[in-house]
Amino acid sequence: MQPAGTLPAAPARPAKTASFVQAGFLGGNEFGLIVLICVFAAIFSLATKGFASPFNLFTLGRTMAIDIVIGFSMMVVIVSGGLNLAVGAIGVCAVMAGGFAMERLGFSWPLGLAVTLLVGAALGAVNGEVIVRSGVHSFIITLATMSIFFGGMVFLSRAEAFRGLPPEVAQFGKLRLMGFLSPLFLVSIVAGLVLAWLYRLTALGRRMLAAGASPRAAEVSGIRVDRTIVGCHILSGILAALAGAMLTARHGAAIPSMAGHLGQDWLLPAFLAPVLGGTLLTGGKVSVLGTFLGAMLVSALTNGLLLLRVGEFWVQAFLGLLLLAAVLLDLGRRRLLARHRIAV
Repeated sequence: MQPAGTLPAAPARPAKTASFVQAGFLGGNEFGLIVLICVFAAIFSLATKGFASPFNLFTLGRTMAIDIVIGFSMMVVIVSGGLNLAVGAIGVCAVMAGGFAMERLGFSWPLGLAVTLLVGAALGAVNGEVIVRSGVHSFIITLATMSIFFGGMVFLSRAEAFRGLPPEVAQFGKLRLMGFLSPLFLVSIVAGLVLAWLYRLTALGRRMLAAGASPRAAEVSGIRVDRTIVGCHILSGILAALAGAMLTARHGAAIPSMAGHLGQDWLLPAFLAPVLGGTLLTGGKVSVLGTFLGAMLVSALTNGLLLLRVGEFWVQAFLGLLLLAAVLLDLGRRRLLARHRIAV
């Protein structure tokens, strides 16, 4: 009991277990990426005449939007501890199917988009099923299907573009909001919000993270890891198809070479965005915001360097070095944390 005449003790203040810098945003990849984006934007605005112009911001926004969704399409597979080298091939195959439906079969653009996304999901399901049934690593399977999908598409389409699409497709790609903002950028924001909701608030998203973090523990807890991996590849196929549809709106046509030979032009942004954003290549950890910002940084760097008339070869070399540095820094960070027994 408390002695008479004494004041009651003030309730103890909860101790701060970790500061905001240590526990959250300021100490993570996201804050660093925001700083880098702002720094490079300022440098390019001062060093070039056109970087901050409304036209370049519109063009940059369209490029960023597509790179963001491409990054998402790789991120959702990396979460499971796998890879999808066929994202570009899937995206091109899906939009060529959608283009065929709109030009040759007379489908409206909403039905053509539905066909595009369904084909992307189907090709993603093929990847997932072959991976889980064969037991071969996704790197090998998707490397093979990249060639198979692309080769089949070229054979069926005879490498001819579909340019007679509904006019709404090109109009959407050319539309400007407030004079400089592309609606494609808004599509990428919506995609990011949906993925953030998936991983934070749904049981499916938690199963995907658990399957990537520790497949054996996930199996013991009742998660069907094989089905979850297939689901990750289906989602990757849908996002690759969405990126392809956005690229089609930008060009106003479905073109077989829109992602480069075998879709290889998508591979560098597909890896750079999630790796820079903090998604672990070993699986089990995802950062939707980090991937979004990572793609923004890559697009801004590419755009700014090209405006400075740096050769495209040197830009690609620089981005390759950036990816290598990001992987090595992440490896070093995880080793340091493991040495001090701090959870990643």
